[in-house]
Amino acid sequence: MTARPPLRTLRTDILILGSGGAGLFAALHAHQAAPALSITVAVKGLLGKCGCTRMVQGGYNVALAPGDSVERHFMDTIEGSKWLADQDLAWTLVSTAIERIHELENELGCFFDRNPDGSVHQKAFAGQTFDRTVHKGDLTGIEIINRLAEQVWARGIDRLEEHRAIELLPADDGSGLAGVLMIDMRSGGYVLVQARAVLLATGGGPTMYKYHTPSGDKSCDGLAMALRAGLPLRDMEMVQFHPTGLLAGSGTRMTGTVLEEGLRGAGGWLLNGEGRRFMARYDPREERATRDIVSRSIDAEMRAGRTSPNGGVFLQMSHLGPDQVRRQFKGMVERCADCGFDLAGDRVEVVPTAHYMMGGVVFGADCRTPMPGLFAAGEDTGGVHGANRLGGNGVANSTVFGGIAGDRMAQWVQQEGRWRTPDAAAVEASIARHEHPFTQPPASLEPIREALYACMWDDVGIVRSAEGLQRALHTLGELDAALERSGVAGDDRAFNLSWHDWLNLKNLIAVSRVIATSALARDDSRGAHFRQDHPATGDLPGSTYIVVRQQAGALAMQREPVRFTRVAPGESLIRPAPAQGPGTPA
Repeated sequence: MTARPPLRTLRTDILILGSGGAGLFAALHAHQAAPALSITVAVKGLLGKCGCTRMVQGGYNVALAPGDSVERHFMDTIEGSKWLADQDLAWTLVSTAIERIHELENELGCFFDRNPDGSVHQKAFAGQTFDRTVHKGDLTGIEIINRLAEQVWARGIDRLEEHRAIELLPADDGSGLAGVLMIDMRSGGYVLVQARAVLLATGGGPTMYKYHTPSGDKSCDGLAMALRAGLPLRDMEMVQFHPTGLLAGSGTRMTGTVLEEGLRGAGGWLLNGEGRRFMARYDPREERATRDIVSRSIDAEMRAGRTSPNGGVFLQMSHLGPDQVRRQFKGMVERCADCGFDLAGDRVEVVPTAHYMMGGVVFGADCRTPMPGLFAAGEDTGGVHGANRLGGNGVANSTVFGGIAGDRMAQWVQQEGRWRTPDAAAVEASIARHEHPFTQPPASLEPIREALYACMWDDVGIVRSAEGLQRALHTLGELDAALERSGVAGDDRAFNLSWHDWLNLKNLIAVSRVIATSALARDDSRGAHFRQDHPATGDLPGSTYIVVRQQAGALAMQREPVRFTRVAPGESLIRPAPAQGPGTPA
């Protein structure tokens, strides 16, 4: 066996795990707040070229226009969350989004689409009472990440590219977080990065489902590390399925790729295999209903056998005029054309696709977690979206809380952050755990992956039941045991993709068990979580959210009451406006 490279050690004041919107905003804000501090961004791939923010097509929700308000955006967010969101987090999201969108344009150089009068154009997104989604055509994420990456490069912020974070390392005196253990994917060696403050911003990535939108390298690494560290995770049963993932047939990873929500917001139609619109049977908002409702409606058509040739339904845009569709949705039209489909002039097959995880690490509005020295932002966190995320609130979440995290980490390091000595036993235990695949006989991981896809799609997917969830938990236990018996071929660790594939599956199975455990415990239906055996929504004023943590290798669960700190079910922050003249802001 090739000798393992020696453990390398590094030091930095602030370590940021992830280079999406949350990570890059945090880096820039921390640098601005305290330029003398050393800041390092560690990323599994290449900075600016990976992560989910770059893949954002639709846009960024923010209350800018006359007639809209922060209160209105807040109420849409809370009602979309089915009253499970942490209201202080949701208020921070909608109120700070205004500041952040101006920062993106005026300080970072983002160019968003504009109206003829020069004001920022905002388009319709489902589940909202106002057209408030700022965008750059249908390639908004690329615009944001390109500008953020440019600014990070310009400021000379340190980068650890192709470094995979694998363990949150506690201090040997139990006082908090001491640093992070990583794998340098280029050499296969282990790297211990000691830091006074760490931001967990690796993103989610529900790639344990048969149809999913994120790239395969998104494997819930941050959530799995948080779980192993004993941190509490909330709302993990809430996995959002985007209703319109491209269905390109089997054998291509383009299947599951999102066709953005703005297509339906602009007037696109969903048709079943019989060529008929069906959304009116399920919701009066039709195609502009929230993502959970549209996904379940499509699922119902699929289960009834009214499917397209590949087993999904159709999305039609041609009735809006092919030329208009090509102008308005250039990226989507080109994406479909790359797969041989004509979005502008014909129908395209779509299927619900696992897209976003509303659940994650419990954190506060200042981005602190229960572990001293560890902060969190973006899709690694829970509480902002409750049971359902509104389209357009995701990139707002990342940039809003990423900026807050950068500010707070810089302040915290200067006032109370200190170097902590990592627990040597924890380092050795983690290395041994991650070396395990090299000690087992090589085996194909494909059967385990396919079984995981089937288990999560069939039993922990859009429609759930106690029987299916119990079956899933049994299957997930078997898959974990099978993975532990499976080794990887070759002993060269440099860019050993089989090894990282094994680690991906390990993390996905661990997080899948948390999802299934939380889903089994929630015996009502809320937002993205629908129980066939408990279809009614529970008592809203008595709402609780589910918290899961790992203790002594087992999952422990508890319920916490939702605190209605700003508005209670049946109430609204929106007050009726007095009669006003035309064009007067409401």
